[in-house]
Amino acid sequence: MEDVTALFHRYKDPVYRLALSFTGSPADAEDVTQTVFLKYLETQPELEAGKEKAWLLQVTANQCRDLWRRLKRRAAVPLEEAQAIAVLPPRVEAVAQAVRKLKPTDRAVIYLFYYEGYSTGEIAGMLRVSQSTVTSRLHRARKKLKEQLEQEGYHETGV
Repeated sequence: MEDVTALFHRYKDPVYRLALSFTGSPADAEDVTQTVFLKYLETQPELEAGKEKAWLLQVTANQCRDLWRRLKRRAAVPLEEAQAIAVLPPRVEAVAQAVRKLKPTDRAVIYLFYYEGYSTGEIAGMLRVSQSTVTSRLHRARKKLKEQLEQEGYHETGV
């Protein structure tokens, strides 16, 4: 049980952030995070040392997909929630807002690539898509982010 507690404390933030990038809702992200760690407790998977994070993030992506399917069947409309957790510098906040406007699949690859540092091949395995799909999503997301930020007056030179 101590190992599970240590695992939870080590990986709860990356699991939550990935769930939030998929769902866009802090409440749904908390639910997904809880479900992921409950699944870990139930299954007690035999994982190689250092593979725990990848397993947890893959299960997170799967749980988010399941949540989408359930919400789609119920035709629920998610409420927009304020994300004023911290005051960020204007440039960082502009990028964060632009990322939140991306489609969930694009947000997920941006998060996994830039924030978690996974390669496109690793992301493809986690999301169960081809590596070229991940590369295409990254390209599309970068292009959208650039367009959105340029519309708001930010340019590649940082001004």
